[in-house]
Amino acid sequence: MTTLTRRRFLTGTAASGLALAAPFPALAQPAKRLIVDAQIHMWKANTPDRPWFAPRAQLPEPMTIERVVPMIDEAGVDRVVIVPPTLEGMRVDYGQEAARRYPGRFATMGRIQLNDPNEAKRLPGWRAQPAVLGVRLNIAGDEAAWLTNGAADWFWPAAEKANVPVMFLTNGQTHLFGPIAEKHPNLTLIIDHMGISSAALKAGKLPETVAASAALAKYPNVSVKLSSAPLFSKEPYPWRDMTAHIKRLYDAYGPQRCHWGTDVTNSFAKASYKQRVTHFTEELPFLSESDKDWIMGRSILARLRWT
Repeated sequence: MTTLTRRRFLTGTAASGLALAAPFPALAQPAKRLIVDAQIHMWKANTPDRPWFAPRAQLPEPMTIERVVPMIDEAGVDRVVIVPPTLEGMRVDYGQEAARRYPGRFATMGRIQLNDPNEAKRLPGWRAQPAVLGVRLNIAGDEAAWLTNGAADWFWPAAEKANVPVMFLTNGQTHLFGPIAEKHPNLTLIIDHMGISSAALKAGKLPETVAASAALAKYPNVSVKLSSAPLFSKEPYPWRDMTAHIKRLYDAYGPQRCHWGTDVTNSFAKASYKQRVTHFTEELPFLSESDKDWIMGRSILARLRWT
């Protein structure tokens, strides 16, 4: 068909009232990337009716709902996983309050007494608590012995049976979670902050610590938060000295088992909240757009089954 004949055919078809297909399909608008902060601490003021369990906070003033919401709004963050700080003790009610006030934007982890087998009775109904997604363990100091003296052995099968995800941070004991992950393959385990504790940071053991975290990637039930990079870095934004550590974990776990998070209260003065977002969305060239979709939100929602 010549160009002229084709033009006459199209004109005649249009004149006859027959519908014409568009020469190119309409381009769909790209979906907005869902951004989820996998870890932020939030707490209220120290008052007689709500005393702090620990003597100090990460910040001298409370990190309240009223402070957090404008921060995440300005940075374009859609959802937040609250990790109650140790100063709150076993309480999860403030995270639940945030979830009630801002439905769909907040959920919280909970805390448990790891050396108390009587706590096992709480686990079957753990996720029935409003807005509670799982357990967070910060194993440090004298608590470190619980991983080797049998005090915590009751917890792993109980959490696995109850289908309760577990976030954890240790001081140089990440490797001990290998046998736990292998013995309990249906237990969801999430390494906090690339496995880097404040003690490891002070000791200058970042490469060894990250290597221990990467070694657990062979267990499909283990994933890792690529969180708190500004705290660990010795450089200004965009914290280039952390790139190799982040890439090592990305290479080991893949995007569907890596989770972005800020842990903003532990490095509040080092960067804006927005910079913590753009660090991953603009400054890590090895991440594809699909990788960013997973790491910035989809992966943690899947792991925690936060629908």
